Amino acid sequence: MSDKKTFEDKMLMLEEITNKLQKGEASLDECINLYEKGVALSAECMKMLEKAEQKVNMISVAADTEVQDEF
Repeated sequence: MSDKKTFEDKMLMLEEITNKLQKGEASLDECINLYEKGVALSAECMKMLEKAEQKVNMISVAADTEVQDEF
């Protein structure tokens, strides 16, 4: 699942998987496969969020440093 899909794309896929699992119409094997895909997507989304948070923190630190340098 490490393709170039956006965070939003992956969240939509997770939502679709969740809906399929909640309907209860899938076979046991299909449910297990869907669950496995969901766990992998969830981990990828968490990594993307962590990277975004790091980037925001770096931007904030850089902005704080620039403000301090002005004084």
